[in-house]
Amino acid sequence: MRGPGRMETQRVTEYPTSPQPAARSTGGGARTAASVAGRADAAHAPLPDPPGGSGATAPQGAPRRVPAPTNAPVSGAAGHPDPGGGGGHARSTGGDEPVGRSRPEVPGERAGADHDTAPGTAPDTAPGTVPGAAEHPGGDEIAERERRGGDRLRFVGAATRRIARGVDLDETVLGLCRASVPAFTDAILVYLRDPLPVGDERPTGPAVLRLRRTDRLPDHALEAPAASPDLEASDTGEFPLPLLSVSPEGGGGGAAELIEVRGGGPLAEVLRGVRPVFGDASTAREALPELLGPGHDAPVGRRAILAPMRGRRRVIGAAVFLRRPERSAFEPDDLLVAAQLATHTALGVDKAVLYGREAYIADELQRTMLPDELPQPTGVTLASRYLPAAETARVGGDWYDAIPLPGGRVALVVGDVMGHSMTSAAIMGQLRTTAQTLAGLDLPPQEVLHHLDEQAQRLGSDRMATCMYAVYDPVAHRIVVANAGHPPPVMLHRDGRAEVLHVPAGAPIGVGGVDFEAVELPAPAGATLLLYTDGLVESRHRDVWTGIERLREKLTETAGLTRPDTPPPLEPLCDEVLDILGPGDRDDDIALLAARFDGIPPSDVAYWYLDPRAQTARQARRLARRALERWGLEELSDSVELLVSEVVTNAVRYAERPITLRLLRTDVLRCEVGDDVPQLPRLRQARATDEGGRGLYLVNRLARRWGATRLSTGKVVWFEFSMP
Repeated sequence: MRGPGRMETQRVTEYPTSPQPAARSTGGGARTAASVAGRADAAHAPLPDPPGGSGATAPQGAPRRVPAPTNAPVSGAAGHPDPGGGGGHARSTGGDEPVGRSRPEVPGERAGADHDTAPGTAPDTAPGTVPGAAEHPGGDEIAERERRGGDRLRFVGAATRRIARGVDLDETVLGLCRASVPAFTDAILVYLRDPLPVGDERPTGPAVLRLRRTDRLPDHALEAPAASPDLEASDTGEFPLPLLSVSPEGGGGGAAELIEVRGGGPLAEVLRGVRPVFGDASTAREALPELLGPGHDAPVGRRAILAPMRGRRRVIGAAVFLRRPERSAFEPDDLLVAAQLATHTALGVDKAVLYGREAYIADELQRTMLPDELPQPTGVTLASRYLPAAETARVGGDWYDAIPLPGGRVALVVGDVMGHSMTSAAIMGQLRTTAQTLAGLDLPPQEVLHHLDEQAQRLGSDRMATCMYAVYDPVAHRIVVANAGHPPPVMLHRDGRAEVLHVPAGAPIGVGGVDFEAVELPAPAGATLLLYTDGLVESRHRDVWTGIERLREKLTETAGLTRPDTPPPLEPLCDEVLDILGPGDRDDDIALLAARFDGIPPSDVAYWYLDPRAQTARQARRLARRALERWGLEELSDSVELLVSEVVTNAVRYAERPITLRLLRTDVLRCEVGDDVPQLPRLRQARATDEGGRGLYLVNRLARRWGATRLSTGKVVWFEFSMP
């Protein structure tokens, strides 16, 4: 069985076009709708009376006479007026004379026309009549039908173009409503399945239709200059449809919003039939009350059309077109117009639903690939921004990350995989996971980039990416940076000076066979480091270095808005940085990571090297007690000394080199014990007869948090206490 869209398109195209040139599309929706509405209204208006007739009308059933245009010669085509006279199509007489030009009169031809009219000649006609009306009493009706067919064809073309402009579901349905009212109908109701099936999904359960949108021609547009008091403007500026109150006496109350289609009922039968039906059809008379809800009657006669909306595979809804009593009723050919509108809208809804699902998948993929929220490690404040290349390309290969490291340090990562597609996002996710794993091993930045390069080569020969990896130490106030083909970072100093850091560029990740170099730079307290991707500084209108200079100037300008020696707030600073983007600068994804270095003052740090001897545990307890007394934390002494003794005892038992003990006072009290043994301790439940194995059990019960991290030179066991 052929789909309704194919059949209807063939039927519509059989109508001959009007001799008048088709109106050119202006590209504006309102102007196109207005011109289409004017043509539609003219199609339903009566023909004008002949001039000079003093109001007299022709008898019913007689051929209508139209005024003959002045100086308009009669065409050589029998029964067809000249194009300049506003009649039908001009046809050639078979001679060499141009179409539409009158032939010179041949003697005797007029007399012979009373008996046998020769092909290519026009019979004698009275002034003011349509040529050919003597032989064809319905000639003007044919011309009128042709004109209406041309108007319908032009309206369908303009309406389907407007419907096709919609990208999402609401835009598509709105395009149907705006194109139909008032050019084709005075009111429209659009119902869609709830939920809408996506792609090849088969709906389960009973069919439920939800009223998605209504639109109508307001009463004041046809009757009074002021709006009816029962109408209120909606949020979109449209007038609500108090249902089918298309006549002034109509009842109020809105149409049913949710309708369950009864299996085997009249509405289900109409929807299965696919073809639009008039409201006075036997099936529609019972289907419309079921669709509109109890207590609501459709207009009588052919002033209502119920059009099922069939998508690619199934009916996904229905549209109801209504006309007021003062407007002419729908004609049989209007069913084809309604079928075209419903079919194009259904196909647009199908595409919008598929696009919505793809956009949801893209959003979820990008959201899960990026951190939900940044950590707040000690000694540094972080902020970030991510912008996709465009709404139609929501996923990309840009990423950022902040990874806490042992000793209060933090790794700052920004990368950019080539392209902004689902493939780029998938590769980005793998590289980000690899970077997190390598950061957990506490490898130097250049080693991390080396392993990322190997991973990119394993993923494929064309998997290219750039990356900036930096490790900030809040105790030493230093930062170690390694670069793999990424734009250089920019540091905003406390005094408002912005500086582009000189970091060796290196080769992009995925090239293979290259070495990466790391540099150590000072990170003074109050300074702000900005890591970003090239989408922020590069576009088709400017090169990278021009964009970097613009970024540096913007940072200096923003810092000048605050008091001297006071860094600008971090979140507003990120927003100001994004303002350097011009209207045509969004060619690529943008990832931005800003880090404000607060540091940890030396007075809040206690650090010792201890030899692995039997007396080391006692020495560690004494040193920890003195540090707590200096900080005024004596009430934590007992718990801290107990846990320090347990952890140091375990380290002394297996270590061969000096161990380290460090206490950090920030918002918590943190204790770290390091040794040269890479094996991590494991919490286990000691038996009653065991002499050991209870040290980590005590740490787990008394400390706020604890953990162990493997280093390149061994491991660190740490625990934290809340400040009293």
